[in-house]
Amino acid sequence: MDRLTEYLVKKGVLRDKRVIKAFAENPRYKFVPEEYREYWYVDEPLPTFEGQTISQPSTVAFMTQALEVEEGMKVLEVGAGSGWQAAILSSLVGKRGKVYTIERIPKLYEFAKRNLKDKENVKVVLGDGSKGLPEEAPFDRIIVTAAAREVPKALVEQLDEEGILLVPVGVGIQKMMKVWKKGKREYLGEFVFVPLVEE
Repeated sequence: MDRLTEYLVKKGVLRDKRVIKAFAENPRYKFVPEEYREYWYVDEPLPTFEGQTISQPSTVAFMTQALEVEEGMKVLEVGAGSGWQAAILSSLVGKRGKVYTIERIPKLYEFAKRNLKDKENVKVVLGDGSKGLPEEAPFDRIIVTAAAREVPKALVEQLDEEGILLVPVGVGIQKMMKVWKKGKREYLGEFVFVPLVEE
């Protein structure tokens, strides 16, 4: 187990055994731009490109566990970033599952694609994530790694009947919302994310 995963377990942030294993299989240093690689184990967001960041590890741990991903699921991630979250999801869905991750910034799309090239169950897509990926819907789980102004209807519509969407909502400090296709909503706490760029 790498030092960051170990720290998150000791801190009590990482508790789920499958998620701990997925973190250990995908050390963060593989997904951090070279100039910030020496800080890979720090529990803070790190810059990537064009004003974007690779999320704080404790936030990634929190969101991954809240998403309740099971083996064989089809998952959509909005905001590929460096590809780290998608790599963790890839380990959780396993060979029978599939992860689609959308990135609208070309430089980040290329970076994520490079970082995820060995993950056969991950497809990186260049495009506007706020619209989801209707051609591949429905999804068992959808995770949004940038702040939306409100819960995106297009994403809720692309959930399977038993599906769950996890999305930070609001301006400034955001509310983390867990939204079920069937209508239930749960508030999970406050976070700060870069805004979701919507066309």
